[in-house]
Amino acid sequence: MTVARPLDGRRALVTGASSGIGEATAIALARAGAAVAVGYSAHRDRADTLVDALRADHSVKAVAVGADLSDAAAAGAMVDQTIAALGGIDIVVNNAGITRDNLAVRLGDEDWDAVIAVDLTAAFHVCRAALRPMLRQRFGRIVNVSSVSGVIGNPGQANYSAAKAGLIGLTKSLAREVGSRDITVNAVAPGFIETEMTRSLSGAVRAAAVAAIPKGRLGTAAEVASAIAFLVLPESAYITGHVLHVDGGLAA
Repeated sequence: MTVARPLDGRRALVTGASSGIGEATAIALARAGAAVAVGYSAHRDRADTLVDALRADHSVKAVAVGADLSDAAAAGAMVDQTIAALGGIDIVVNNAGITRDNLAVRLGDEDWDAVIAVDLTAAFHVCRAALRPMLRQRFGRIVNVSSVSGVIGNPGQANYSAAKAGLIGLTKSLAREVGSRDITVNAVAPGFIETEMTRSLSGAVRAAAVAAIPKGRLGTAAEVASAIAFLVLPESAYITGHVLHVDGGLAA
């Protein structure tokens, strides 16, 4: 007997899905039955590999959609590609992000602009494009991936922290704008997570990070993905404008 999955019939776009938290989120949504558009910027090969895995392992429709998210038109077009490929859009996870770390006094304008463009402005463009069909269909679920850095700040990450804090403001404003149409907009704020980004940290920096985390370890991409999936399930329909911390207690 076929068992219904909670996201059967839903169509999702996950940006930055070719690795890390985005990849784990695409898997979590597919496991729950959603068709998934795997958003990528530079790694088409990884996106295609993930698409094949989603189809084979979870029997869902999956496609790869590429865009340079620093380009406003391309970010919005990613939503159009998703709709064309999947027949609509019900769920958006804005996960794509970059870092260009440096102390503020040494931070170049180009590094500030690049991080704001990808980590914040692109999410706005994706949200704006996705909200149009969501408003018409009177349903939608948006999750923006912020960071503990956007909540408590982090030395050497003025640009990244500002972008991630901006995502929280965007999330709360949109939640108030569209809540009456059964569209929820939430955020997750991961702490130190085992990804390619954190694996590049020096041993000393990693040890200091672990020492500051009450749980005493880094989190996993799958743990963040589970939180994201929770926020788009039918049981979470009354949660909106919320920032769910997945940080092992770092910002407690």
